[in-house]
Amino acid sequence: MWGRGFRMHCCSIAAAVATDSFFLMHSPRASRLLSISLAGVLSIPIARVSAQAVPPDPTASLLSEIIRINTSNPPGRTQALADLLGARFRAAGFTVEVFPTPDSAKVHFIARLKGDGSKRPILLAAHADVVGVEREKWSLDPFGGIVRDGHVYGRGAIDFKGGMAVFAMAALRLAERKVPLARDVIFMAEADEEAAPMNASWLAKDHWASMDAEFVLNEGGWIIKGDDDRVRYVSISTADKSVATIVLTATGTSTHSSMPLPDNPIAALASALARITAYETPVQLTTESRQFFRTLATTSTGDTSRWFRALVDGTPAEVRAADSLISRDPLLHAIMRNTIAPVLISGGFRSNVIPGSAQATLNLRLIPGTDPQSMVALMQRLVNDPRVAVTMGATSPVAGSTPSSVETELYQALALEANVQWPSAEVTPYLFQAGTDAGAWRSRGIPVYGIYPYPITNDELRRMHGNDERVSIASLQQGTDMIYRTLASVAGKGSRGRRASARKPSR
Repeated sequence: MWGRGFRMHCCSIAAAVATDSFFLMHSPRASRLLSISLAGVLSIPIARVSAQAVPPDPTASLLSEIIRINTSNPPGRTQALADLLGARFRAAGFTVEVFPTPDSAKVHFIARLKGDGSKRPILLAAHADVVGVEREKWSLDPFGGIVRDGHVYGRGAIDFKGGMAVFAMAALRLAERKVPLARDVIFMAEADEEAAPMNASWLAKDHWASMDAEFVLNEGGWIIKGDDDRVRYVSISTADKSVATIVLTATGTSTHSSMPLPDNPIAALASALARITAYETPVQLTTESRQFFRTLATTSTGDTSRWFRALVDGTPAEVRAADSLISRDPLLHAIMRNTIAPVLISGGFRSNVIPGSAQATLNLRLIPGTDPQSMVALMQRLVNDPRVAVTMGATSPVAGSTPSSVETELYQALALEANVQWPSAEVTPYLFQAGTDAGAWRSRGIPVYGIYPYPITNDELRRMHGNDERVSIASLQQGTDMIYRTLASVAGKGSRGRRASARKPSR
């Protein structure tokens, strides 16, 4: 708002300068006075620009700080982030533990706010590492934590430093307001979630006592809003897809590029990839996915509602027709099936040499219960080329494929507080279309629930792991309020937690 006023003020000054130019030419003292005046005026907006670089909201301020610590994995350096968080949490009365890993760049951070121990702890898990960036495709510094147009921009703004900032500020608010606690509240910043193997499952092997809890809140489900800024639904993930890697290796004759042969491995690999990407895996709806799409049916109107109902309850032909329409949304497409995505490709080393081999890596996200080896067999049938070998690469643990119950105190409180925050939104359990570190707890029978705790649009969702990733300050405020009330309700003692839950949320 100051920009327009400042421009008008500058125009007025320019007019005054033009009007009084004769006077200035003949009055050195007046010229010096105007120069001083101009310098003073011009210094005002510069100061205000600097102030705008610091968001007024504490959650947004923390997010900007942690985005500025580049934790791209590889190498995934998280020590500086642990130092920043440690200072905050120690000052608030939390006990802090930092766990080094065999890779000195990567450390796990755990802060604990003690309760009276009458109930088992609740744990908030947020991964400290982020994926890398293609800097030339960003319109601003991906590690600048820049605030623009009411949003915080930067790598991790959504996945998952935004969630880390919300979880941290909600936990710190408990200490600030001196909420009496029946449970310990544990905040955890995990290392190596984006790459492994030194992730939360690695930490659990030797340090389980520090991360043991009755239930865990992690990344996962979405709070999706439409173009009108109204939240459509809140999905809380109760299960994750598992991750599998399949490698295609094509071999042929290495020779001079001036004498091409029919067994060129790059050509063979390209044909194999074309056959795989042309294949559409069938619809497979879990119990959670059926409930999710039924929820979308109730929140949609007209043909859209009818498509969702047909997907869940229709004939095979109706399911196929609904799938073709619903799958225009990449998130919904991914939820209802196993997905296959080529992600890496390599082959060749000189422009005048046909290489002897070429290789591609496929990333698969599998619905719980899917046998990864069955996907290898499927790829072999699709490729159908003896020149291309299909082998299994790294695969995430399948442990903990049973969905977490929606009857726990944490799920119920989170659903309740989501309804308080966004009264018109439907809340539903959800199968998270990607993978997380939840297996560290689910494999030991501990319920894990996932949420990206801020409303986002489909455009913002597409920016995750992409370019110009961002989250709005208003969404961060609302998410912090919701998570704080959830913690106060679940971990607070007696009526104090209920009173905290009843406080009016930010809008």
